[in-house]
This record gives sequence, C-alpha cells and structure tokens, in this order.
Amino acid sequence: MSGLYVTVETTIPDDRIDLFHRLYEDAFGPLRAKAIARQVLRRDEFHAEMVDPRVHKHVARLGSGEPIGVTTLTRHLDTVPWISPDYFAARYPEHAARDAIYYAGLTLVAPSARQGAAFHAMIDSIVQVLVAERAAVGWDICSYNNTRFSFADSIRAMLDEQANVEVAVEDSQIYYVAQFTGDGATRGD
Repeated sequence: MSGLYVTVETTIPDDRIDLFHRLYEDAFGPLRAKAIARQVLRRDEFHAEMVDPRVHKHVARLGSGEPIGVTTLTRHLDTVPWISPDYFAARYPEHAARDAIYYAGLTLVAPSARQGAAFHAMIDSIVQVLVAERAAVGWDICSYNNTRFSFADSIRAMLDEQANVEVAVEDSQIYYVAQFTGDGATRGD
C-alpha cells in the first residue's frame, strides 16, 4: 500500500459520512452477533461522532485519498457514553489536571486492507499525540476481537515499539446468561 498516509480530522463532511459508515459497517457489523455488549453504533450515533469536533478522527488514506481506516481519539471523555470520566479523573488526577486523559473510541480498517499498514499508521498517529501530551489513554476491546485477533497483544507490542509506556488491564465486565429448561419445578420437589 504505497502512498498510505494519515490525516487528522475534527469533522467528516456530511457528504462523506456514508462512505465512512460503510467502512464502519464492514468492520464492526459482524460483531452484532459475536459480542453480548452492543459493539456497533447506531447510524445516528456514528454520524454524531463523525461530526463532533471534540472527537479527532485519524484517517488512514490510500495515495488516491480514499479512506481505508479510522481511529477516533478524544480528551472529552463525556463524548464516550459507555465509560466513566469520573473513574479516569480519580485514577489519573495529575493527567486530569493537565487535561491529558484520552479515550480511543473505535479503530477500524476496511477488510480488504487489514493485512496492510493502515492499522499501524493510525496507531502511530495517535501515539504521537499521546507522547507529546504525556497522556493517559483508555480503550476497550471486546472479548471476541481480543480472543480471535489478539488485539490487546498487538496494540501493546506497537505501543512498546514507539514509546516508554505502561499498559495495564483496568477493569472488565463479564456477562452471564442463565438458560432455563424444563417445566419450572424447583429442584428437590
């Protein structure tokens, strides 16, 4: 993929959002049936994230300008509805005082480009920001992606190559399902 480059954009123009949404659906759509927690943003949520200037979009592009990947990064933690900004402020007070706590919301690469350099290029782009800010950054990976694709190990290896960094698991949520069978009689009756 010669000519690959990354742009950092605060908003994606309305006339380009459908293109980005197709990329998103290609990458995230299969997770609807693979992860118990909702991993796929609704179209209106996706649109809101693409036009919110507080959420920076690190866009991997081919030499032609065609987008093939995007990673979102924000220091405005209130834009990420599934996390607790209070947790980060309490855990990282020095970073909070400097407004240097970030969250990487989504990272996707078009399925046709997954074996290329786009993922690394986008991570390189956000690491430059994070190193310059001496930041703390959070992100999440669903169990399916982590087990199937070893995303946590890959990201940790990339971060270790680029910066003096400590990576730790901060929290986890385990989902349970009870499947009831039979006629409803209690055991021991």
